[in-house]
Amino acid sequence: MSGTYLGMPAFPTAAKDALANETLRGNLRHATHTIRDKRAKAVAELDDWARLREAGKQIKDHTLRHLDRYLVQLEEAVTAAGGVVHWATDAQEANRIVADLVKATGESEVVKVKSMATQEIGLNEALAAEGISAYETDLAELIVQLGDDRPSHILVPAIHRNRGEIKEIFTSRMGQWGKAAPDDLSDAPSELAEAARLHLREKFLRAKVGISGANFMVAETGTLAVFESEGNGRMCLTLPETLISVVGIEKVVPTWRDLEVFLQTLPRSSTAERMNPYTTMWTGTTDGDGPKAFHLVLLDNGRTDTLADEVGRQALRCIRCSACLNVCPVYERAGGHAYGSVYPGPIGAILSPQLRGTQSEIDASLPYASSLCGACYEVCPVAIDIPEVLVHLRDRVAHQGGKGHFLERSAIKAATWVFEHPGVLAAGERAATATRRLHPAKIPGAGAWTNSRDLPELPPESFRDWWRKNRTNGAARPGTRKDGGS
Repeated sequence: MSGTYLGMPAFPTAAKDALANETLRGNLRHATHTIRDKRAKAVAELDDWARLREAGKQIKDHTLRHLDRYLVQLEEAVTAAGGVVHWATDAQEANRIVADLVKATGESEVVKVKSMATQEIGLNEALAAEGISAYETDLAELIVQLGDDRPSHILVPAIHRNRGEIKEIFTSRMGQWGKAAPDDLSDAPSELAEAARLHLREKFLRAKVGISGANFMVAETGTLAVFESEGNGRMCLTLPETLISVVGIEKVVPTWRDLEVFLQTLPRSSTAERMNPYTTMWTGTTDGDGPKAFHLVLLDNGRTDTLADEVGRQALRCIRCSACLNVCPVYERAGGHAYGSVYPGPIGAILSPQLRGTQSEIDASLPYASSLCGACYEVCPVAIDIPEVLVHLRDRVAHQGGKGHFLERSAIKAATWVFEHPGVLAAGERAATATRRLHPAKIPGAGAWTNSRDLPELPPESFRDWWRKNRTNGAARPGTRKDGGS
């Protein structure tokens, strides 16, 4: 399986294939239900969770409204602390900046912290094209990389793999990337973790360049923060001589006090922990401690266009907790790969089409990858109304044009005219009732709608005719009963 999402089919096709994989569905069901249950207990411990949620929403909305000001403040603070800030309009520019920075050090390999932004721009593939090896150090990302796979979850990229599959990946592929797995490796979690630890240790000690993303950037001090659970991030962020961080421009928050809110909501929503095991923060460079050089690459890559959409911009509040994936009935059955994006699940269904546009078949299909049940909105720690944005994007897709959309608009226009003319509507109802036994089971030319839906059976008479027979000569008005009750 390729490491990129280019050329993947639309969601309905990819999801159909995933639904046929019983092992995948079992893995997803077990993992998502376990995480969601733990999260519910962690959130229930806080009496002020609703207020924290609203505070996170307000902080994010305020920052997005004044993003230009806070980004300039951030650049000034990072520069004053000894860092260097680079601005990247798109993925190609960001990849070029990072590749040039790595080559300037004379190194040909880097260690990486788990980063959605670098996956979004295809950084690993871009570095490989320049002769630079990028080693993922997060346990789940390591599994994905060794298995020549794609991430399928924001928090747990290898959620679609079980222990037996991971053991096979480690024993067959680890030796090709570095220290091999033990010959007697079992599928016990402790043994798998130890094999990964030994495999990565030599890379941590050898690497001169580290690459990361960031969960948050604090504008007032130029501080970046990475939340993680394994300690691999701490190694990548402190041991290398050069650190390069690629971060989306929406990750900035104004002050340290604002960061306090997310220090409470992100761990509970993502890993169901009261606080993160490893929260690493750094500000520029310091003599004798940490990297000697720090570069921050601020990534746009469609975010400015998303910000211009008054409804869609709320997707930029996302703090990548993955809570929406774990409660989504569609994701649970289809898995992350079906979304054809680094960002799977409900948040991916609204974020990816905005960052990439809805021109491609897969991006045009993503807003429809939902039942609109609303569970995603209920668990979102920054109150993103994902169903609202999904409907908004569906409207955008529907107005892009094409024969099918022309026919749909024409049908709606004709129906509007009929409803505005009661006599025509009544005649149509009588004709439909009289010919009901001749009606086809499916509407010709509407297979995409009727393949999974049956047309309703028409009653022997219309409601209009029934009313005329049973509610005449002073009978009860609509909404009342003859006995006077309401």
